[in-house]
Amino acid sequence: MAKKISILIVDDEESVRDSLLNWFIEDGFRVECAENAKKALTMLESDQFDIILADIKMPGMDGLEMLKRIKSLKRDSIVIMMTAFATVDTAVKALKDGAFDYVTKPFDPDDLTHLIRNATKQISLADENESLKKKVISLENVEDLIGNSEAMKNVLREVESVAQTNSSVIITGESGTGKELVARAIHSNSPRKFFPFVSVHCGALTESLLESELFGHEKGAFTGAMYNRKGRFEMADSGSIFLDEIATISTKMQVELLRVLESKTFIRVGGNKEISSDFRVICATNKDLKSMVEKGTFREDLFYRLNVVNIHIPPLRERIEDIPLLVDYFINKYCTSMNRAPVAIDQSALKRLQEFNFPGNIRELENMIERAIVVGNGKKIGLKDLPLEKTMVNPAAESLDDFEKSFIQQILDKYGWNISRAAKALKVDRVTLYHKIKKYDLKPADQ
Repeated sequence: MAKKISILIVDDEESVRDSLLNWFIEDGFRVECAENAKKALTMLESDQFDIILADIKMPGMDGLEMLKRIKSLKRDSIVIMMTAFATVDTAVKALKDGAFDYVTKPFDPDDLTHLIRNATKQISLADENESLKKKVISLENVEDLIGNSEAMKNVLREVESVAQTNSSVIITGESGTGKELVARAIHSNSPRKFFPFVSVHCGALTESLLESELFGHEKGAFTGAMYNRKGRFEMADSGSIFLDEIATISTKMQVELLRVLESKTFIRVGGNKEISSDFRVICATNKDLKSMVEKGTFREDLFYRLNVVNIHIPPLRERIEDIPLLVDYFINKYCTSMNRAPVAIDQSALKRLQEFNFPGNIRELENMIERAIVVGNGKKIGLKDLPLEKTMVNPAAESLDDFEKSFIQQILDKYGWNISRAAKALKVDRVTLYHKIKKYDLKPADQ
């Protein structure tokens, strides 16, 4: 049902009030009247009007002063000034003070109707923008942070608490636990939510590429720099920048990053102009930064600059009560994306999942459910559909790196070394995947 536009008429002449009142009621508006500015302001304390038609010349407080008071109250009302003594000066002053427009007495019915129609269109546009903002919030909210376990409730409480601040945050946890999801949740629940969330995978870039990526570069700064390019810090102005795998950056980049965090200024590669940017920094790592500080591989001053707030995401094996919720979520996600009829999961299969160690955490569980939906033919996911007995994890893997290497190798083999499809399955970008291939010296099985 369309919203009924409300109008407040403010004029000391009763005949003007009555004629406009009847006119707008016939047109389907909700209309109220006030004989002076003081009464109108009192009415605005308890009621919100979409449009206010106010006479400039009134006894006591005039219309221009009333306009200033309305704007100081931060009301969203559209104010249209009415006057029998229109001059360029009064019109300009009214518009400068925030009036939508003005109209002269005696009123031309067509002019006034056109003016009200334009005001109504602006109200509709503002309502539509507000609706879109709410949709953006709902799309970027914490709905992907799934879990009723006490461990996840603690994470959600920490997200809610830190989101309203500008403090730097380090998110820690094993690979595949959802650190970027937590970073996005912090951003989308913060006052910066309508500004960019810029993500940088530090571990996927060499030192020189990371420098250019973060700070930008000027045309001709190096071979191949054919144009000026904004860096990620510049893109994140008024928003948040997420630095994933922060532990991988070089000592030189640690020094540069510390300077930028302290001054919120930087210079593009090959440039000489200092650029300012108001960003919030959120980092993530699966390494023990404090241990790295003790070993001298990570700067202590940078660690304390970043580690204002620490949010630790527990591994999946420490919150097995969340597995049924996650399974339902991934089943719905992949059945929808594959245009498949909804399926259930057999209780014996679910029980087995809750007994599994999940070294690859949520990412591994998601991959299992996606595979089960692809290969399964029934209305239920059973044990035979899950790679639990012949798991995708190398049993000899003794570290996270070993697991990651084995896991990536098998995903690449599964998709025939199609980098785009494998990267999508692993939930990483192509650059990150290429970096991992190089890091672990991975090769196709037939080579």
